[in-house]
Amino acid sequence: MLKDGKGAVPPPTRRRFLGTAAGAAAAAAGTPLLSGCGGSAKADGKRLTFWNFYAPQKSPDPAVNAQAKWFTDLVSEWNATHDVKVDLVFVPTGDYTNGFKVPSAFATGSGPDIFLLSPGDFLRYSNGGVLQDLTPHLDDGVVEDYGDHLKSRMVDDKVYALPMEVEPLAMLYDVQAWEKAGLSEGDIPTTWDQLLDAGDKLSSGTRAGFVVETNPGYLQNFMWYPWLWQGGGDVVDPQGNVVFDSKAARQALQLWGDAVQHRIMPRTLPAAGDVVSAFKAGNVGMWQMGIWQVSSFKAFAPKFKYGVFRLPLPPGGKYITALGGWSFAANAKGSNPDQAAEFCGWALGKADDRCVDRMVKWCTGVKSDVAPRTSAVERGAEKGGYDFWAMKKFKDDIAPEGRAEPRFPPVVYKAVSDAIQGVMFADKGVDGSVTRAAESIDAFMKSYQGASLI
Repeated sequence: MLKDGKGAVPPPTRRRFLGTAAGAAAAAAGTPLLSGCGGSAKADGKRLTFWNFYAPQKSPDPAVNAQAKWFTDLVSEWNATHDVKVDLVFVPTGDYTNGFKVPSAFATGSGPDIFLLSPGDFLRYSNGGVLQDLTPHLDDGVVEDYGDHLKSRMVDDKVYALPMEVEPLAMLYDVQAWEKAGLSEGDIPTTWDQLLDAGDKLSSGTRAGFVVETNPGYLQNFMWYPWLWQGGGDVVDPQGNVVFDSKAARQALQLWGDAVQHRIMPRTLPAAGDVVSAFKAGNVGMWQMGIWQVSSFKAFAPKFKYGVFRLPLPPGGKYITALGGWSFAANAKGSNPDQAAEFCGWALGKADDRCVDRMVKWCTGVKSDVAPRTSAVERGAEKGGYDFWAMKKFKDDIAPEGRAEPRFPPVVYKAVSDAIQGVMFADKGVDGSVTRAAESIDAFMKSYQGASLI
């Protein structure tokens, strides 16, 4: 039975909900558990480790270097004014987002003091008892400034992670390929049938008509949820009831499965997932992607003509997109949890101009995102950060009717992922895939005792 708030069931142990899951996953993947690294290995608490996938590093990509510099400047500013110092520890993106390095480190008590946390992984760490409360380190009015963007990082009105960005999803398309296929602006899809029809016309021996994430993982689930939501579906409701077995889930899975079966959607990502390269090479007509690609097109294909439109709707559906984005979090089991939390609050949770400008620079300077704080959105707009047509489109048209990426525990995420992969690539029937996923989630929820999934 789901419990939350006052009178809640005692929280699960860290070993039960974090260590065991991470250890089993690492063993299954052949990945050894880490030891002797991260924050808790430094008993004096005078130096804090900050694991991230941006810095310090040097890259031939100027955009990556600019993002790395934002992090190194941030840490340098903190270190110049605080006795407890922060050390950046670079973890390659693949290891951080798709591997088991981070959860395995936490499972062995050797996690970092500060780390980047995705919405999809929030409950893994929250239920494991390793997220430090950041609320005492936030200025008055900051929670309200974040608004709804903070809700998925809160438990019992306490803040456990601070978002640095908001990343809405939309459809990108190749304008030249669109025109060569005999399509006009009037043909921009607003329904799923129109999407498949346009994708079929754009498809060729070398071009995929319509691309979504094909690799299993939190990213693929994140990309799939809007198609479920637009039909009125969900995985669980606010009361913790499992509602995945629905028409909405079936039609969303069927859409992706049909697109693969009819060769409108590829089984593997064009250009190994390099979106800009795939578009430039003429290998893709449309690609479901996020606002972060705007800065990539500016850096590597400034003359390439692409368009952006809202995700199309199923019959009788209502528009909604998913809002992703990473957050700063502090390790409650680290060498100095209070100082780690203070760093997070200092970096992203102050009301002063310097803190707001820092977020503006990240979201509209070195990267392309919507800022999660209202004050940063307004200041970014004043400085012209959203004047570029694609940024304006995402901020004003795509993002406002968005919903935060779900914070489902690993068991729930895996059940949904298995259903997506089964329908797309294993020729498993939609009905059976939905039923199996719903039964797996229901069995888990009967004994779940962590924070609310919604």
